[in-house]
Amino acid sequence: MGARVIDADAVAHEVYRPGTDGWREVVAAFGRGIVAPSGEIVRPRLAALVFADPARVERLNRIVHPRARDLVVERLGAAGQAGETVAVVEAPLLFEAGWDDMFDEVWVVTAPEDTATRRVAEARGIGAVSVRSRMAAQMSNEDRLDRADVAIDNSRTLDDLGAAVTEAWHRFVAGSDSR
Repeated sequence: MGARVIDADAVAHEVYRPGTDGWREVVAAFGRGIVAPSGEIVRPRLAALVFADPARVERLNRIVHPRARDLVVERLGAAGQAGETVAVVEAPLLFEAGWDDMFDEVWVVTAPEDTATRRVAEARGIGAVSVRSRMAAQMSNEDRLDRADVAIDNSRTLDDLGAAVTEAWHRFVAGSDSR
């Protein structure tokens, strides 16, 4: 809809690109066994190690989240410098990372657990047990919704989701005009 979109997951992956401080710290924390011959961190290996233990999830988050936040802030600044007045940051772990203070408005998109599990498993080619393990390390939909400015239901089709987002966007733009 014309807004710059910043994908926080993609930014987080940049944090541990080979040669970065983030890469060195992740490898020091979780071992060379997560590194491919190319030097890239093999995310499925890292995930298998991390999501089996909440303390490891926390350790990885302490390494990645602050660096990712800095990169997101940098990109938001670049958007402002370019004269853009609205930017969208897609951040599944927004609340867990403590980033909700960065934004004027927080939209939360939810789907029932079974639906979300199936979709993630299909999209990423991983098993439902692995998906549920990852979801267990995250805030519940109910807790996210309690903190949301806008709630969007994603339990139906992609077209339904698009219509809900478009409706919320038009409300947002109308409200921005009156601010």
